[in-house]
Amino acid sequence: MSFRNAAKTSAAAAAMLAAIAVSGAAFAQDAGAGPSVSVNFGAATDYVFRGVSQTNEKAQAFAGVDLAYDMFYAGAWTSNVDFSNAGDTSTTQEVDLYAGVKPTLGPIALDVGALYYGYLNQPKGSPVDYWEFYAKGSHAVGPVTVGAAVYWSPEFTGKTGDGWYYEGNLAYAATDKLSFSGALGRQDIQAGGSYTTWNLGAGYAFTDNIALDVRYWDTDIGGLDAAKGRVVATLKASF
Repeated sequence: MSFRNAAKTSAAAAAMLAAIAVSGAAFAQDAGAGPSVSVNFGAATDYVFRGVSQTNEKAQAFAGVDLAYDMFYAGAWTSNVDFSNAGDTSTTQEVDLYAGVKPTLGPIALDVGALYYGYLNQPKGSPVDYWEFYAKGSHAVGPVTVGAAVYWSPEFTGKTGDGWYYEGNLAYAATDKLSFSGALGRQDIQAGGSYTTWNLGAGYAFTDNIALDVRYWDTDIGGLDAAKGRVVATLKASF
């Protein structure tokens, strides 16, 4: 069971720069360019979402597809999940749908959109799917990029009311292949179970299409194995 369910047992309920860009983010095209389609797929030693394992601390396989035109984008992404640590053995797949726009405002690159987290075969009477709306901004100064993001759900997972997630992140491009990044985030849930999460890691691009990310994740959640500190390695291919 994910923290979207686990939060109900630990308090109430429980994302590309530093939340691992390897999750399948869409990207805008240059103005005047035609529409484009890209695909991505990969594997990880764990699927960690905002500091909490979604695969019961087991391996992940994921894939996504993105459509981009000018500053607009839409896409879909899927991954295996394992919620069995809370008695849910039927929900084994997550399917996300998202769309947005990436304008620029002076030196700030913006990203505003909506994201639907869907789950196949979720138990009756225990809904974990939900919507989030987000706004992100980043600014690059030489090899350093500073960013911030806010996500809002009108009905967070598990029907736990408003959900807000705030994040600040920082990335440094050491070379054209090696980069370092980190983030500090806060998940607030109306029904309770709010927590702080952070991550720090490095990415290495073997080619223009294949990259490795190694990242340490942690939270201040106590008594939940899935939220303990861990190192996750993710290998992703994009075309």
